[in-house]
Amino acid sequence: MSSGNTVLLFVYPPSGSNSDIRTFRGYQLSAGSSTSTELYRFHHPLTGLSSGVTTFQHRNLTTGIWDTAGHIDWTSNSNATVTFGLDQVNIRDLRRAKKTTSQSRRFKAKGSEYKWKIAENESDLFCVDARGRTVATWRQSALTLSVVAGVEDILDYIVVTCLLHLWVRQSGRW
Repeated sequence: MSSGNTVLLFVYPPSGSNSDIRTFRGYQLSAGSSTSTELYRFHHPLTGLSSGVTTFQHRNLTTGIWDTAGHIDWTSNSNATVTFGLDQVNIRDLRRAKKTTSQSRRFKAKGSEYKWKIAENESDLFCVDARGRTVATWRQSALTLSVVAGVEDILDYIVVTCLLHLWVRQSGRW
């Protein structure tokens, strides 16, 4: 992890309370320190249905105020519409495969294309930009998402698409 990266630790509720992985808190870890700052809150109600709405909030670190960053309106376990502020995007557009046999999934954010790939260990994920530079890495063993400096303007997209991929992978439908 290089200096300037944003590292988020995903913390899930204790077993038995809300075991849906769409409910978690994202804590920004400070480099070289044991301190963390809560940066994201994701909540999905446990209804027993495949539909529902996952809401996500982002903390403004300057003001300390929680802003509703968007929501994911699930019509089934694999179909949803994601709202980022005023922008609505279908999950298919956040998980596009270039070829039917492709293991990578593409999405666009702020006019640029990005691609999530499965790492060689088959449990981690990484996201690359159009030039092939890694901009984010998910480490399953540590439940951390590391995002390089310079892509803060699409941080919500990276966190949400990471969650979508984790959800779909858990369901066995990469």
